[in-house]
Amino acid sequence: MQPRFLSGLDAYLNRRMLTLLALGFASGLPVPMVFSNLSIWLRDNEVSRTDIGLFALAATPYAINFLWAPLVDRLRLPVLGNLLGQRRSWALLTQVLLMSAILWMSFSDPAEQLFMMAMATLLVTTASATQDIVIDAYRIDVLEPHQYGSGAAVSIWGWHIGGTLVGGAGGLYLANFYGWEVAYQVLALGVLVGMIAILMSPEPVRRISHEVSERESRARARLAQRYAPTRAALLAWLHNAVVAPFAEFMRRDGWWLILLFVFVFKLGDAMLGRMSGVFYRELGFGLDDIAEVSKIYGFGANMLGIFLGGILAARIGILRALFLAGLLTAMTNLTYAGLAVVGQEKWMLAVAVISDNFTSGLVTVAFVAYLSSLCNVAYTATHYALLASLGNLARIWLSAGSGYMVDKLHGDWAVFFVLTAIIALLGLPLLWLLMKRFPTHTSDARTPPATETPAPGVPPRR
Repeated sequence: MQPRFLSGLDAYLNRRMLTLLALGFASGLPVPMVFSNLSIWLRDNEVSRTDIGLFALAATPYAINFLWAPLVDRLRLPVLGNLLGQRRSWALLTQVLLMSAILWMSFSDPAEQLFMMAMATLLVTTASATQDIVIDAYRIDVLEPHQYGSGAAVSIWGWHIGGTLVGGAGGLYLANFYGWEVAYQVLALGVLVGMIAILMSPEPVRRISHEVSERESRARARLAQRYAPTRAALLAWLHNAVVAPFAEFMRRDGWWLILLFVFVFKLGDAMLGRMSGVFYRELGFGLDDIAEVSKIYGFGANMLGIFLGGILAARIGILRALFLAGLLTAMTNLTYAGLAVVGQEKWMLAVAVISDNFTSGLVTVAFVAYLSSLCNVAYTATHYALLASLGNLARIWLSAGSGYMVDKLHGDWAVFFVLTAIIALLGLPLLWLLMKRFPTHTSDARTPPATETPAPGVPPRR
């Protein structure tokens, strides 16, 4: 008889999980190239702290990709769509664009061509944000409901292998030995991992409930009675792809409070992350020290946090796990204030980075589980893109002023990190209110339909 702890590993031992690991890698790879590592590259080229902070605006596509998520969900690409299917064709297109954009960044000189660097960064984030839409939808489509938890965990692991180890630490080591340009050119080739995974994997089955199919049919019938056939078909497509998902969400009790919480929850953590690389360099740490402590030790702590975060959510529930993880995350921001006081001490750098990454793992699992629990199974891709984009919006737009804040504080990093800890607490009263007033708002959203039919032209799911 197989031991219980070994039988629990069966959910991970299949080809689908290997595909999700590779796609998670492709999703995480470009992130440090437009956030932490890019900040260091810009600072090494004497770009001002205020301008470095403003580069956060180039990451806006991560915050607004819900606007074109319905197109990715339903618009069929010519030629590629027929060859590969809806999900795989969009994935391959975004990956080709992503590789090209990273190469463009590598040929831009921040000291002489800052605007060109900003445009290249914007193209990278747009391609990456669109790829994220496809990957999230692919993950949900290819898995059975009982595999969603293990699929999310594998995707997060893949994201950190790509973003933290390869794109982050690997990028810093490459830059230290060969320069930033070569580092970005080598990392552009890492996108091939996701491309190979997509080409070697099957197109998933699209599942649409009978209820949604009937609602869409009624919308088409109403519009057909009022407009000419071509116009009616276009309006019906727009209604069912764009209007219906948002209308369903806004019929829920407390929907505005949910959106407000998602908007502010991780703001303090984002402000810290945006300026942490600049902070390390100004303290005098070398690229090798930052790579070793921030990327490798931090990676191990983050993986442990992700593992324990899944257990915590299962034991005490998603909402309470999210509240506890959010509180711990705010507290660990204070370790950076301690590092600012102590100065260039590698042991204190390790304390700050390890504690921060551990709690970041806890809160990421809880937050992703929370967002997933809010998605209606009929509109999963669009709902998840909406919620994830909103969560990114504050982190990208409002964190753009983090460099300006440090400048106004005359470089007092200790005070800056204390302020980020306070800002990180803003979402907890909103979460407490949701827990008290709408304690079942997550489970209601995840109630599955009684029956399902595949999308038109798609064979039944086996």
